[in-house]
Amino acid sequence: MAQQREVLTYETDGVTLTALAAGPAQSDRPLIVAVHGGTYTARYFDVAGSTGGSFLDVAAAHGHRVIAFDRPGYGGSTPLDPAANTFERHAELLAAAIIAATKDAGSEQVFLVGHSIGGMIALMIAASRPDFPLIGVSATGMGAVIPSGGAAEALGSLPPDETVDLPYEQRDQVMFGPPGTYTADGLAQAHEAYAPVPVRELVQAPAWPREHLPTVAPNVRVPVHNALAEFDALWESNAENVAKFAAMFGSAPFVDASVARGTGHSIDHHVLGHALHLRQLAFADECAAWARVGSVR
Repeated sequence: MAQQREVLTYETDGVTLTALAAGPAQSDRPLIVAVHGGTYTARYFDVAGSTGGSFLDVAAAHGHRVIAFDRPGYGGSTPLDPAANTFERHAELLAAAIIAATKDAGSEQVFLVGHSIGGMIALMIAASRPDFPLIGVSATGMGAVIPSGGAAEALGSLPPDETVDLPYEQRDQVMFGPPGTYTADGLAQAHEAYAPVPVRELVQAPAWPREHLPTVAPNVRVPVHNALAEFDALWESNAENVAKFAAMFGSAPFVDASVARGTGHSIDHHVLGHALHLRQLAFADECAAWARVGSVR
């Protein structure tokens, strides 16, 4: 069942960040903060790819307060100048907004969810030891290896200071798996969540596993969940590379990394996206239990 939506606004360091929220205003369950990837707004998490509903619906139905942020330049959030539009800056701004959201919700535990570029930024936030009670992070649609000469590098070759609105057909080829892994309704809803993308993001993303992951991963000291799509057009998602990604998080108390079968890059929007959502919520429960027994460092 669809849950009521709220549009929230946060101001931090002269930048406005908007967000889409669902679930109870206050809850004794962890606050879930979601960060979308490139070419999508926060509505990425409001696409129902299966009868199970969207991530916002599923998490709210399980009693969580869920806040999905529009990153800078998306939705109602302030665009950044191209030179300042870095993943590091996104992480700084979002971390400050999450502190405010945590206070508003009266939350004692925060669980981060990030997809694709949003997963990179979520891990950067986690590695920075943020000033809010983070208990775990789920980073999906990103991993350790981007194939040379693939779709990610092709997108990153566009003019770096421009913002481009890619055609639906071009996006669909990258975001979705083969026919039968998604529904026509899920595809149509995803189109409503698409947005123009600053090319600076597409330039940074292919370099992130090489330039940032080796230093970010060892500094993440909370549990990590990771899922890569079986039919991901942007990443190498075989079992060997998923294991390589997991092994880099040597400071995390535990890591759960796997291949999301029967899905394309935008895992959430597929028929089996509901399976991912249930795994993420189960992992959040494990993180909450781990935190309650005094293991948070």
